[in-house]
Amino acid sequence: MKYKDGKLGHKQDKNARVLPMTILLFVLCGFSFYLGGIFCSEKEGVNVNTAMDIENLVTSSRDTVVSPLQLKPVVFQECSKEYQDYTPCTDPRKWKKYGFYRLTFMERHCPPMFERKECLIPPPDGYKPPIRWPKSKDECWYRNVPYDWINKQKSNQNWLRKEGEKFLFPGGGTMFPNGVSAYVDLMQDLIPEMKDGTIRTAIDTGCGVASWGGDLLDRGILTVSLAPRDNHEAQVQFALERGIPAILGIISTQRLPFPSSSFDMAHCSRCLIPWTEFGGIYLLEINRILRPGGLWVLSGPPVNYENRWRGWNTTVEEQRSDYEKLQELLTSMCFTLYNKKDDIAVWQKSTDPNCFDKIAADAYPPKCDDSLEPDSAWYSPLRTCVISPDPKLKRTSLMAIPKWPDRLHTSPERVSDVYGGSSGTFKHDDSKWMVRAKHYKKLLPAIGTEKIRNVMDMNTVYGGFAAAIIDDPLWVMNVVSSYAANTLPVVYDRGLIGTYHDWCEAFSTYPRTYDLLHLDGLFTAEGHRCEMKYVLLEMDRILRPNGYAIIRESSYYVDAVASMAKGMRWGCRKEETEYSTEKEKMLICHKKLWYSSSRKSR
Repeated sequence: MKYKDGKLGHKQDKNARVLPMTILLFVLCGFSFYLGGIFCSEKEGVNVNTAMDIENLVTSSRDTVVSPLQLKPVVFQECSKEYQDYTPCTDPRKWKKYGFYRLTFMERHCPPMFERKECLIPPPDGYKPPIRWPKSKDECWYRNVPYDWINKQKSNQNWLRKEGEKFLFPGGGTMFPNGVSAYVDLMQDLIPEMKDGTIRTAIDTGCGVASWGGDLLDRGILTVSLAPRDNHEAQVQFALERGIPAILGIISTQRLPFPSSSFDMAHCSRCLIPWTEFGGIYLLEINRILRPGGLWVLSGPPVNYENRWRGWNTTVEEQRSDYEKLQELLTSMCFTLYNKKDDIAVWQKSTDPNCFDKIAADAYPPKCDDSLEPDSAWYSPLRTCVISPDPKLKRTSLMAIPKWPDRLHTSPERVSDVYGGSSGTFKHDDSKWMVRAKHYKKLLPAIGTEKIRNVMDMNTVYGGFAAAIIDDPLWVMNVVSSYAANTLPVVYDRGLIGTYHDWCEAFSTYPRTYDLLHLDGLFTAEGHRCEMKYVLLEMDRILRPNGYAIIRESSYYVDAVASMAKGMRWGCRKEETEYSTEKEKMLICHKKLWYSSSRKSR
């Protein structure tokens, strides 16, 4: 029965296989030992020369010339005329998508990749090459910025006025009806540090047409004029057309793109920012970017409320209350009233670490904890807490930092905070750019002439290029990548200006606002993140017709850049660097003036 049901037969069949399988196992093991012996002996022989082979490989790779990046030729079409003043990340056509709370819609909201424009922005009908500096400070062509809303709405305040084919800038403003120069004269009486080089960098929030910043240029003070994009006023566009430093921006929900303790002075002339609302969050941002000992200047409500309240369409009690709230808030942030006269009040940020140490965690506003990085300023939210200065930094306060122009070539204290940074690397960078700038002027003689006023260094380190051309009649916006080492505090400590930016996105400016763009290895550094096509199209958007670009790149990129630039109607020529190395080349490019093919007949 057992046999018939298969169990006994299965057992006998299994035993019959045991011996052959055992023999096979021994044979395989023996064969593997044999092969292993051969393999190990060969491996030992190879290991004798391993180090030599690796060294030969490395040496060979150093001598190998990397093939250049090859791209198919491309020709970019024109954008439609409705995009003549297109600002991709601050586009009024998209504002309805974003909230109105605290004017969030005016902040940066960049288009997704599938909505990016791959076309060339046309100039307005009748566009002319801009009037050159210093004449441009007082006038510009109407057709270059064809918006006269300010002219109509602010005609009694002399911001600007239209005469024939030009806008004229008389230097008026809401709080300086007698002209900006008289206003700044009064300010200098209140702040003697404006006269002796102590104050060098300033920021003007709600800048209008930047007349205040323009006047300060003549007094040796370099100002970043800040205003949001809007439908009518085009304030920043007017400022840049005049040749005055300016950038699109607003204090809303995100930090401004500047490092902490940067500006020597901040200014608000009736900029209508509700300083004491939302926990004082806007004034706390001014505190962050103002260096210890720095000065905050306010003119307009509620300053001089005793004499002005009737004209502000309010009551004296309301304005007195607003002023007391402002004074209380500033005191809690370690500011003291520095000086006051007529419509201008000046407060000074404390340099005493003990004052900030006394701010309790449960105070109003409280002190920020150590987890909040004070220099994190690219899409970083505003916080209702007080950033206290780093007590380790002894030479960044307004009274301790060298006066202008000595600070330009003095190694800043904060250079040691940069990875690999030191006084030696700073001095080396400074000397290097002196040599480079001299070479650039040979290749592009327009530098130093009236042809170039607004300059951008698209990926600076310490601001060396800007420092090397400081005596020329131009200004430089120094840009530090939000993904690079944080060197922007060093730039500001030198008495220069700049901003954080990510070149995978559009820059915060209007089209046709820079005469010269300079980049040094930007595609080498960011090519893994940012597509070259979009970076070059953004360069074309912000470069003025008849403007120039100096593109210093690795040999791998330079021919591809030249090919793509040709498709943007740029004329480029390849040049050697100052040391004529094979691994690095330069392109000197010129953007041609062209008009839309759908231009109206005139």
